[in-house]
Amino acid sequence: MGAPASAAPPTIPGRLVLKLRPGGTPAALAGALAQLGATGCRQKFPHALPLDLEKPGAVDLLAVYEVAVPPGLPLARARKLLLGTGEVAYVEPLYVRAPLQQPNDPRADSTLTDPNQGQYYLRQIGAYRAWDLAPGDSTLVIGITDGGVRLTHEDLKGHVQHNYADPINGIDDDKDGYVDNFTGWDLANGDNNAGFDAAIIHGTLAAGVCAATPNNGRGIAGAGLNCRFLPLNIYPNVPSGAFAGFEAIVYAADHGCRVINMSWGGTGGYSQFEQDACTYAAVNRDAVLVAAAGNTNADLLFYPASYEHVISVSGVDNADRKAPNATYSWRVDLVAPGIDILTTYGYQGTTPSGAPDADYIAVGGTSFAAPLVAAGAALVRQRFPAYTAAQVAAQLRQTTDPIGAVAGNAAFAGRLGTGRLNLYRAVAAPAREVRVTASTVAPLRRSYAPGTALRLTATVQNLLQPVAGLTVTLTSLSPYVVVTQGAFAVGNLPTLATADNAAAPFTAAVAATGVPLNATAVLRYRLTAADGYQTDQFVPLLLNPDYVTLDAGDLHLTVTSRGKLGYDDLAATLGDGATYQGEGPLLSEGGLLLATAPARVADRLRTSGGNVRQSFFSTAQVGFGALGPRADQLATGTFQDSVPAAGAPVRSVGVRVRQRAYAWATAARKDFVVLEYTLRNLTADTLKPLCAGLFMDWDLPSAPGRNAAAYDSARALGYCYDLATARLYAGVQLLRGGAPAVYSLNNNAPAGSPVRLADGFSPAEKYLTVSSGTARTQRIAGLPNGADVSQVVGTRLARLAPGDSVRVAFAVLAARSLPELQAAADAARLAYAIVLPTRATAGAPGFAAFPNPTAGPLRLELPPGFGLTEIQVLNALGQTVLRRPSSGASAELDLSGLAPGLYIVRARGTGGVLARGVVRR
Repeated sequence: MGAPASAAPPTIPGRLVLKLRPGGTPAALAGALAQLGATGCRQKFPHALPLDLEKPGAVDLLAVYEVAVPPGLPLARARKLLLGTGEVAYVEPLYVRAPLQQPNDPRADSTLTDPNQGQYYLRQIGAYRAWDLAPGDSTLVIGITDGGVRLTHEDLKGHVQHNYADPINGIDDDKDGYVDNFTGWDLANGDNNAGFDAAIIHGTLAAGVCAATPNNGRGIAGAGLNCRFLPLNIYPNVPSGAFAGFEAIVYAADHGCRVINMSWGGTGGYSQFEQDACTYAAVNRDAVLVAAAGNTNADLLFYPASYEHVISVSGVDNADRKAPNATYSWRVDLVAPGIDILTTYGYQGTTPSGAPDADYIAVGGTSFAAPLVAAGAALVRQRFPAYTAAQVAAQLRQTTDPIGAVAGNAAFAGRLGTGRLNLYRAVAAPAREVRVTASTVAPLRRSYAPGTALRLTATVQNLLQPVAGLTVTLTSLSPYVVVTQGAFAVGNLPTLATADNAAAPFTAAVAATGVPLNATAVLRYRLTAADGYQTDQFVPLLLNPDYVTLDAGDLHLTVTSRGKLGYDDLAATLGDGATYQGEGPLLSEGGLLLATAPARVADRLRTSGGNVRQSFFSTAQVGFGALGPRADQLATGTFQDSVPAAGAPVRSVGVRVRQRAYAWATAARKDFVVLEYTLRNLTADTLKPLCAGLFMDWDLPSAPGRNAAAYDSARALGYCYDLATARLYAGVQLLRGGAPAVYSLNNNAPAGSPVRLADGFSPAEKYLTVSSGTARTQRIAGLPNGADVSQVVGTRLARLAPGDSVRVAFAVLAARSLPELQAAADAARLAYAIVLPTRATAGAPGFAAFPNPTAGPLRLELPPGFGLTEIQVLNALGQTVLRRPSSGASAELDLSGLAPGLYIVRARGTGGVLARGVVRR
C-alpha cells in the first residue's frame, strides 16, 4: 500500500520513467512520445538480470525506460498519453532524495588509535563480542550509495572494493556496460569517479561507520570489521548530472554487493519505480537493503526506508532513548545509535588536524545508525551464509535489545521497531521470526469510506527457526475500525513454510459515523507461538477520503466532494479514476462545469501552468447513502462556489450544488453511472442563461492519440472511441435539463483555435464549450489518424431565478461497441426515470401502456371513471413532443416518428394526472 498523501519531493526536470506492461514494446509508444515532444527513450537498466519467474515477487527491470521530455511538461499530460497506449504500467517523475544530515558537534581527535575511546556505540551494540564469532570478510561487500567517498583517507583506502575485471584502460573489459569501473561508479554524473566531492562529504561519513579499516593502528574501526565497501556516488556535481540513488541500488546489486546502505531519502512521493528497484535488488539479486528512517521527529513514511524489502533504521542515543530528531513509525524495523557517531571525515582542505586524509568527526542522524545495521547484515551473512536477504533482515529484527522500558520511549511504543541493534545476539545463534509477508484488504481500494466492511487475508512465512502453536491475531489500534473476526490459528510452521487464512479471512468494519476526513487507522498483526514468542506488524488504512468510488457495475467511477470525476487532482493520485471491466484508466480528467457568462464560470478543472481552478468548496462531504430500491449504490454530497459580493467584480456563478450518483449491479445497468445535480441560485439576480456540463478528457486504450469524438443527437449522447481498435467506447449522455450542448475538442488543436487546451483552459473557453449548443458535435479528428480528444456534454437552461432550483442529470457510460453504448444509454434513461423522486404524476393501478418497449404503436388503458381529456408525451429532458385531446377509457398512439429513447406518457383527466415511462426502440 502506498503512503498517505504528503508533500512530494523535488523531481528531475525533463526526465520521466515508465515501465512497459508484459508484451509491451517501445515501438508502440512512438506516437505518444512524439506528441509529448520526447527527445529520447532508453532502457533504464539494460544489463539487469532477466526476470526469473521461479522467484516469487521478482520484478522485470528490463521493462523500465527513461524518457527525455521538454522541461515543464505536465506529468498529467504525459501519464494520459502514455498510459492510454495500453502498453505502459506506470509513468512517474524521477524524484530527488536528499542526504539526511551533515556533520554536527565535531569532537574528533585524529591521534586516537584505540576505537574504544571514541566509538562508544560499538560497545552499545555488542560489536566486540560479535567480532569473535563473525569478524567480517573481504568477500562481503557493502554498497555505499551516497555522496562521493574520500578514497585516499587512511582508514578507507584499504577497504575499497576494486573491480579487477575492468582495469583503467578505456575499455569495458567485463562487458557490463561501464567503462573502467575499477573503483565503483558515479551514477549521478556518468563517470568512473566515485571519489571525494567537497560539496557532499556524506558518503565518507557513512563508509567509515561500517567499513573503516581495523587493526591498522589508525583512527577507528568500522562495525563491519573486515568487510569492504563499494563507493557509488548518487549526487550530481556537473550541470548534466542528476540524482541517481535508485540506479545505484541496481548497480550495487548487479555488481556483487551483498548489503546495500542508503543513508538518504525523503517524505512523500511514493514511487513504483523506486519500489521496483528495491525489489529487484532484494528479491532478484538477494541483497540486503538498509536505509535511514529519516530525521523528521514525526510519525510518517520515509522513502526508501519505508519501501517493501528495505530494513528501516531509526536512531537512539547512548542510553537507548529515541534520538531527538529521529523518525518513528509503524514501518521502522529497528533502531541503532545515531548520536555522536565518530567516523571518518576526509574533508579536503584545512581541518583541525591539518591532515585531510587522517581526520575524524562525530556526527549525528539516522544516516549513521543505518550503516551500523548494514554492517550487522554483513556479519550475519558471514555467520549464516545460507540465509536469504529476507532471513538476514529477520535475524537482525529478532535479536535486538528491547528499549520500550527506557525513559521517554513509551510515547513511541510500536514505532521504534523491535528494539536496538545487538550485533552479538545477531550472530550468536539462529533466531525465530514468522512474518506477515502479504496482507490483502478486500475490497481493494486506496481508501475506505465510513461504513465499509473489510476482509483481510494474511500470508505468513516462517523465515527462521521452526515454531509451534502459532496464532495470528488482528487488532485495531484506531477507534474508527472495529475488528469483528481477528483470529487465525496457524499451528506448527517449519522454516520457510507459509500459510494463509484465505479460507476464513479476518473481518473488520469502518465506523459508520464520526470518522475524521482522511484519517489513518492502524491495524496490528500480533504473531504468537506456544513458547511465548511474540512479534507485531502493522497495516495502515486511509479512511473517510474526500471522494467515493461507485463500483457496483462494470463501470467504476470516482466522484469527489467538489465536483471532480475520476481524480481530485491532475496528478491522478487522489481517487480511483474511471475503469471499465477492470480496464483503464479511461479518464484523465473530468468534472462539473457551470457558467453564466465568459467571466462567470465555476469548476475545479485545469487552467494553465499545471494548475486547477478552485471555484467549488465542499459543504457536505460526498459519501454513500442508505441503499434503497432505486439503485444498488447511492452517493450524495453538496458543494458550491462563492456568492458574488455587492460592488465587487463578478467572477463566480453563485450556485449551490447537491449531487447524487447512482450505480447498479444488475446486468442491464452495469455499464453506466447516473449523476444528478440540483442547482440552487444563491444570488440576488436571475442567472440567464445557466449552463451546466461535464468536461471529460477521455483516454481510451490502446492509443489516446488516436481517439475520436462523436455525437448521437437522438440520445443527447456525446462519446469517444479509439480509432485503432474500436474496442472500447465511453461517453456522457444528457438525461435531464434544457437544450443539449456538446462540444468536441482536439487537445492538441493548433494556435488560433477557439479552444486550445495545450496552453490552458480559460474561463472564456469553458463558457464557450458549455454554451454553444450542438454546433461543435462533429468528429474532431480526421480519419484514420484520430487525435487526443476531450468533450463537454451539457445543457443550457434559459434562466434560474433567485432562490430557485433546477435539476440536471447525466449518465457516464462505457461499453465494448457503439450499439452496446447506445443500448446502455437507453437503459440509463429508463433507470433515471425510476430514481426520480415520487411526484404528483405518479402512476396508479389500472393505467397501462403497451407494448413497452414499442417500435411505434402504443395503446393506453385508463382506470374506470378517470375522465380522460388530454394525452401528452414528454422526452427525457421534460420537453413536450406530442399532445392531443382525447377521451374515453383507452387511446391509441403512434410514436414511430420519435427518436429511440425514454419518454413519459401523461394522461390528464377529471381524475387527475397519470404517467407511465415508455421506451421507444
